Amino acid sequence: MRGFLASSIGVTCAAALALPLTLPASAAPSAAPATQSTSGARPASTTAAPDLPGSTQSLPLTPRTRDRTLGAAPEQGLTRADVHRFSLVGVTWTDPGTELRGQVQVRTRATATGNWSGWQDIDTHNEDHGADPGTAERDSGHVHGSTAPLWVGDSDGADVRVRANTAETRTVGAVDEQPSLLPTGLHLELVDPGAAQAPPAGARATTNHNRTATAHLAATELPALSKQATERELVALGHKAQPYIGPRPRIVTRHGWGADEKLREKGFVYTKKVKAAFVHHTATGNNYRCSQAPSVIRGIYRYHVKSSGWRDIGYNFLVDKCGTIYEGRAGGVAKAVMGAHTLGFNTDSMGIAVLGTFGSAKPSAAAVTAIARLTAWKLGLYGVNPRGKTYLKSGGGNLYRKGKNVRLNVISGHRDGFATECPGRQLYGKLGSARSTSARYQGR
Repeated sequence: MRGFLASSIGVTCAAALALPLTLPASAAPSAAPATQSTSGARPASTTAAPDLPGSTQSLPLTPRTRDRTLGAAPEQGLTRADVHRFSLVGVTWTDPGTELRGQVQVRTRATATGNWSGWQDIDTHNEDHGADPGTAERDSGHVHGSTAPLWVGDSDGADVRVRANTAETRTVGAVDEQPSLLPTGLHLELVDPGAAQAPPAGARATTNHNRTATAHLAATELPALSKQATERELVALGHKAQPYIGPRPRIVTRHGWGADEKLREKGFVYTKKVKAAFVHHTATGNNYRCSQAPSVIRGIYRYHVKSSGWRDIGYNFLVDKCGTIYEGRAGGVAKAVMGAHTLGFNTDSMGIAVLGTFGSAKPSAAAVTAIARLTAWKLGLYGVNPRGKTYLKSGGGNLYRKGKNVRLNVISGHRDGFATECPGRQLYGKLGSARSTSARYQGR
């Protein structure tokens, strides 16, 4: 199996989805050097270079009240009707270690109709995502605190309000005083995901291992394989087939959903193996069509990199409501790529995010089936039983201290590793079914 890990059939990057990649003999986590800012500062507004698809507008929020009466909460906000068009919004702040205790709401003006939406809540509990404490990605110096992103559709006006919890009022000396409870450096992030470039004709990855680099660059998907074909491919590459491995599902590549590879860091970071899969929801809302899923992913990608300051999109894979599977963080779909999805448990795991919000809304059956198909294949490459248990060492979080070995389901919800609502009550309730189905795809 180590031979397979050292020369995987997986995607080494969006440019080479089936090109083998040689890892260090130790298979230890590694990262290519990258030039990063260490000041933590950022300009008030950042936009993409003209030759890059999409853009990010980062606008500082301003105080909206000076009321310090008992029970009054400080509020910041911004109203702009003169911005470049965007489709995804979020709020960021300077210190990623500071929690935003309060409510964030936004309303937007639709480009097509000129009508303003009603107020929508943005999920503020996003600190449970991200790179583990003490890692190079976390300590890069340009990571920011951030809410979850919200997909709002094509818009050209925004109104945001951020209000701290009223319960935080305290007495300072002999005077009831409302301290500044909101994080410093609040910015509204307006993300235009850009238009994906039209793929070249016939741009589809196959099992032909003599493809040229040009063909690799053009590949927009890895086609689905039968269980037998999946096993034959491994043998053809000189690797011993695993006794239990699910058929490879169809996977839309980064090139397929239009990832701008100039945004992310160039290097990759790997761990030793994949022992577990954490299931998430993106909390971006459910108001998208499946045809818009690539745009939603491009928006999340840009938000994670340009706004939150991560090296790449945080999730290893994403799944839309129609059950389509998308490659997430670059480095190889079959490889143990370290993501930034489950704070404290990014080592030896993968993160799968279903596009949507599933606190009260039910996930589609197609999405749950896609989780089962993906985990049957990916966990099968590493000899892991989807219905089993495993141990992961905590990197630190609000449930488990750093260094503690934690026994978890091989397919876990985000909330199993961190006290959070993610992946939403409704999606979390479907994980038992996903485990059983995944094991069945493996032939167990």
